[in-house]
Amino acid sequence: MRTRISWTIGAAVIAAAFTTLPALAQDVKSDRQDIRQDRRDLRQDTRDVRDDRRDIRQDSRDIRSDRQEIGQDSREIRGDRREISRDNHEVRKDRKDLEASRQQLRDAYKSGDPAAIKAARQSYAKTRTELRGDLKDRHQDARALNQDRQERRADTRELHHDKQDRREDARDLQDDKADRREDRKALRQDGRELHRDVASRRNAK
Repeated sequence: MRTRISWTIGAAVIAAAFTTLPALAQDVKSDRQDIRQDRRDLRQDTRDVRDDRRDIRQDSRDIRSDRQEIGQDSREIRGDRREISRDNHEVRKDRKDLEASRQQLRDAYKSGDPAAIKAARQSYAKTRTELRGDLKDRHQDARALNQDRQERRADTRELHHDKQDRREDARDLQDDKADRREDRKALRQDGRELHRDVASRRNAK
């Protein structure tokens, strides 16, 4: 009777072992697949982090370049304003000189002196030419000022755009770092499960 019970128990243990071993082997295989996938994810996260840092460095270079261009635009605008101020001074002086030349020409006509009339005409023509030249210079300087202002506005918009890109890349970097931390945790957890399943399979043998 005891021999029959012993044989029955032994058979049950053997049957359970044969049933358990394939399941444990499947668990080990699944754990290894999970670890390989975790490692692939971790490598991808590392690449993403490197790309994000490279993008941020490029954004920083673009921002520095934008600021330099804005500084240059501001210097050119100040120069244009100084030129326009000088032009306005010259124009006011030319207009005063032109009015004086007109008066000199009127006085010459009143005197009837041909030499005085000729000299007054030449002086008037010269003063009028100088006024036209200074008005032309002022118009050109005003155009240059408007152009430099437009360039500074465009560079300012570009600066804001690059700052926004850098903020977005910084957020991407933080997200990718968080993903990498999660994948590292998953890799460690899957490693522990693999060791546990391997130990279970060995004990089952």
